[in-house]
Parts: sequence; C-alpha cells; structure tokens
Amino acid sequence: MTEKRKQEEIEKWAKELVLSHGGSVSAKTIRGTVRYYLQWKEHGRYRSKYLRATEVAAVRRQLALMRGKAIAENPPSFGIAKSGDIYETNVCTGKSLLEFAEEARGLLTRDAFPRIEAYIRGPRTSKVFVIYGLRRTGKTTMIRQSILSLPDDLRGHAAYVKVGAGDTLAALNRDLKRLHANGIDLVYIDEVTLLGNFIDSASLFSDVHAAVGMKIVLSGTDSLGFWLAAREELYDRAELLHTTFIPFHEHARLLGTDNIDDYIEFGGTFKIGDRRFGHPAARREEASFRDDETTRFYIDTAIARNIQHSLKGLEAGGHFRHLKELYDAGELTDAINRVVEDINHRFVLEVLTRRFKSHDLGAAADLLMKSTDPARSLDVYASVDVDAVTARLKDILDIKDRDCRSVALTESHVREIRECLRALDLLVSVELRTISGPPFSRDVFVQPGLRYAQAQALVFALGRDSGFNRLAGTKAKALVECILDDVKGRMLEDIVLIETRLAFPSSSNPFEGFDVFKLQFDVGEFDMVVRDNANRTCRLFEIKHSGEVAEQQFRHLVDMEKIELVRERFGDVTERTVLYRGADADIDGGIHYRNVNAFLKGKK
Repeated sequence: MTEKRKQEEIEKWAKELVLSHGGSVSAKTIRGTVRYYLQWKEHGRYRSKYLRATEVAAVRRQLALMRGKAIAENPPSFGIAKSGDIYETNVCTGKSLLEFAEEARGLLTRDAFPRIEAYIRGPRTSKVFVIYGLRRTGKTTMIRQSILSLPDDLRGHAAYVKVGAGDTLAALNRDLKRLHANGIDLVYIDEVTLLGNFIDSASLFSDVHAAVGMKIVLSGTDSLGFWLAAREELYDRAELLHTTFIPFHEHARLLGTDNIDDYIEFGGTFKIGDRRFGHPAARREEASFRDDETTRFYIDTAIARNIQHSLKGLEAGGHFRHLKELYDAGELTDAINRVVEDINHRFVLEVLTRRFKSHDLGAAADLLMKSTDPARSLDVYASVDVDAVTARLKDILDIKDRDCRSVALTESHVREIRECLRALDLLVSVELRTISGPPFSRDVFVQPGLRYAQAQALVFALGRDSGFNRLAGTKAKALVECILDDVKGRMLEDIVLIETRLAFPSSSNPFEGFDVFKLQFDVGEFDMVVRDNANRTCRLFEIKHSGEVAEQQFRHLVDMEKIELVRERFGDVTERTVLYRGADADIDGGIHYRNVNAFLKGKK
C-alpha cells in the first residue's frame, strides 16, 4: 500500500504538470548521466522542467492520455530501480540504512530536531540542510533519529553516506548521480568536511544536486569549515543547525538530571562522567571533561584540529593569515590550547581576586562558618593570611603559564584564534555595564564542563603546592573547596546571563526588545538586569550558588540608593529576585527567591 500511495502521488503531480504545460519529454546526457526534462513552448520561448527518474514514466503516460493514445491498463510500479552499481564511498540504503539508524531508537531528540523534519518534508528547494558542531554534541544521533522518523516510502528513497579520510569530492559526486538515477532523492552525508576541497567546492551540493530535486543533509565536526562555506560557496543556499551550544534545560531533559552542578561540571557534551581526582578507576572513559588531561585532548582533537583542517581547506590554506607561521612550525594546536587555557586562567584569577578583595569572605565561606552542622562548621580563614594566599595563587598560575611558553604568541595570533573560537560558537560575550560609563564585555566558554575542568585542575594544583599548604595548614582542603564553590558560583552567573539573553531577544531599536547585562557600581553589583526597552522597566537579579537564604545575598537588592540609580538610568524596577538552588520563597521587603533550575528551564 505504501508503494501504491507513492505512485498515486507521482501520477497526480504528473497530471497537473502536463495539464499546465503539455509538451514532450526529452533526454540529455550530462557528464555521462542521462537526465530527463519536460519541454514546452510558452509565450514564444521554450521552457523546461527537470524530471526525476521515478517521474519520467508517469509524465509520459499523462502526455499519452492527453493525446488520446492507448496506455497499459495497470501501470507498473516505479519505485527504486534495482541496480548493480558499486559505490565509491560508504553508502547505506534499504535494510542497512535502518540498521544504522537503530542505535538511536528510544533516545529523546534535541530541541532543534523539528527543523530537519521541516526541511525533509517541505517542498523541494535548491538549499541544503547543514548539521554542524563539535564532537559529542548529537549530530550523528540526529541523523539516525531523522532516518527512523521517515515513513517507509520516504526511507525507501533515502541513503546515508559516511565520508572517509580517503574519499574525494569527485567520487562522492559520482555516487550522488548514481543514487539519484536509482530513485534516491534524500541523502544524508556525514563527515563531509573530511573532503579536502569541501569549503571551496561546497556549492556542488546545492547548485547541482539539490537543484535537480534531491534533498541533501550535510553533517560534520569541522564547524569552522561549515561556517566558512556558508559565507562563501553555500552563501544563502544552506539552512544551518549548530549543535555545539547545549543549554541547561536541554541538557537536563536529555540526560535526565535536574542538578545545575552536573551541568557546570560536565555540560557541553552528551556524556556525564565522574571526576574524582586521585581515583582513576572511578572515571568513566566516555566523559569528555573528566580531568585536565582529557579536556586538553578534547581541545586538541575537537577544537584545534577543527580550526586547522578548516583553515587548510579554504583557498588552499590562503586564509591562515598570521596563523600560517604557527601552522608551518607545527605549533598551531599548542597555541590554540594555550589561548583556551589563558581565558580560563584569567577567569580563575578574577574569581580569586573577587573572593579576597577587601577580605570579603563571600557567601559560601560565611555559610560554612555559621553552619550548625558540626561536619560543615569550619572557619577556613581563621589562621590564613589572605594577602599572602592570593599572592601565592597568582604566582603559581603565572609560573604554569611561563612553563608553556615555547611559542611567542603575538596579539594578532591571539585575536585570530579568538575569532575562530567565536565562529565555532564556543565563545560568547557577556555584557557588563556601569551607571555612568560605556558598556563592555568579556568572553565566556559555552561548554561549562570544559571551563570547569581546567579551573578545577588549576585550583587542585594549588592544593598540592607546598607553599600553599604551609600557609593554609590543615585548612587547605576546605579552602580549596570554598574557592571551587566560588568558581561554580561565577560560572552559574554567566550561564544565567547567556541563557536569559537568548530567551529575551535584543533589538537595534532602543525602544524594542530586551537588554540583558550585569550592572556594576563603585561598590557592589547586580548580577543580572533584564531591561524591557519598550516599557522602560527593569528586573533585578542576584544569582547565588547556594541552597540557603541569607541576608547577605540580597543586600544590594534592598539598597535604595542603587535602586534609584537604576531607575534614573534604565527605568522603573518591577522585580527584585535572588536565583538560587533552593525552593521558591518570598520574604519581607518584596524580595523573591526563585529556584535557578526552574528559571533556566523556561520559567522566566
């Protein structure tokens, strides 16, 4: 019945085509492949319409009916032709295609999955659909799920191609022609960026194969390659779906966890591991960011190699710019890793500076000191010279940097590497404002697990340092844990800022959309301000990595001098909220406490 329904659809389409135009079917041999067209004359000019192999017989039959010629009473089925063609690349069709897809059966789909469904089931278009992103962000799983979701008739006309390191664009082009001649009109091509000249020749997929009626889904881990191709060869001829950024609500839904700490420690890929330093047997091999070593390996293979391969493939390496000297010396991978580490080192130093500035103990340490639980009650600063500790921490981090300096990185190198990281959607900007000065921003990694693994490795290195242990005595471990809690708190602030900015669209029109930013004063700050530009109102937030209510957490939210400054500069304040890990609550003074997990999962 499936094949009959498919054939009935083709016959109906062919009848409408012939009634509209009449004409005749002609055949042309193009580069060794026979292609068919319906040709007719319109307003004195000849027009043509490309016909797929499965449509030719139906169009000829409708032309014969129009001209009163006899045709067979029971037309044959025109499904996929059986072919003895031997493909040059790794092609799956039929039963093997379904077997390939089975691994994804029962898995939940990503939020963006309906976009690929809309492309496949939508009208024919000359555009291709591109799924791209770093390793372990769900690209191949999405392809498998798409194949499983196809009705039998569509899957019967679909194929999956896995590009290998030795494959060429010419061989893939020939296989696509063979597939199309055999009635295949939907092709998933995975790891397509492995093709040496993909970036410079990507328009082949849209201008040749999609233009004749094929639906082409491209996928690969070289995100930068797709980013460059979309601005060159595939400009305005591709729908892009980027998988690298995995927000908290999606991470929680797909991995079945509602713990923000899981996201902070492992978020960024779809694997959760156990990072218990000193217990290698407890580490799960599938975790991308379980320690500093595996994180470095991920940066080398998923990020640095991505950048190098893409730059090498664009204009025969002509887009390397200042990075060419590093690439020629074989030191570009190390340089990229050092830039990533430097961003995270600076982040740790900012956390330390904020913790010890003016001997501010911070909420986490205060809670430890005030806890009624004997196991947690600990004054970790009772015998610590905080100035000496700060100096020692900074010195150790700086020594680590100096030890890595085998290549002299210039400002141009760093700027261009950062440009590549932004193109990969790995770095995003968090906006900061002051009451009187212009806004500014700083870069944040969107893969929190990568960021936390490096930060944790650095802080643990401090805990093993003999000078640090002499300063902290028996309290070294507790002090390290407090520092890591601050690291998580700072990361939580950035996560909330990024995801809120995505939830509330901005606008170039100052009277439309929303602005989301951190607001700093001479003393103190609001962790997040959400400004409604149309109504000229503001919501103020403090973001705390804590599950307990404490007066210190909302002291700025009840500072009427700060509230008045916000009102004068940005608009009326309509809400004052503390986002934390505890239950929702309202306290005196109009302050709301809201669970940060629920907030990030859409209850904004």
